[in-house]
Amino acid sequence: MKKIYLAVCILFFVAYTSSCERDDICTDGDTPLLVLGFFDSEDTTVAKDVPAFRVVETILNTDVNTFTSGTSSLDSVGIPLRTDAVTTSFVLITNSAINADTGEETGNLDTLTITYATRENFISRGCGFVINFDELDVQLTTDAENWIQDVSIQQQTIENSNNVHVKIFH
Repeated sequence: MKKIYLAVCILFFVAYTSSCERDDICTDGDTPLLVLGFFDSEDTTVAKDVPAFRVVETILNTDVNTFTSGTSSLDSVGIPLRTDAVTTSFVLITNSAINADTGEETGNLDTLTITYATRENFISRGCGFVINFDELDVQLTTDAENWIQDVSIQQQTIENSNNVHVKIFH
């Protein structure tokens, strides 16, 4: 009787462990960020920091939270594009500071409008879908005091955040 009980226990154990599926843990399922690289407008091969840099998404009127705004100089930054639209506008601010009396921004503000097509990409059951971006186009709103001199699209398709997609010359 002990042998039959032991055999049944082993059979249940083998059946239980062989029918288990591994956990669906997502390790690589993030929608990529648009990577902006900042370069010297006179020597376009040299990266150039932007002092006290801040980015504000215009529709939500909120700071982009993928980096610490206004506290350091950056030569590149990743920013999220809206996945529920085909256009995202950002105000890029250099020398960002807030006037203590009025609460207004005193830095130099330039507006970039990015248009794109969205494409869903299935990663896995655990990760689900991510959004990739195609047909990238960037427009700079010009004014009398633009700190951004020129914009150059390096990659029209955004599938990862590993490379600079748009070069900004200042």
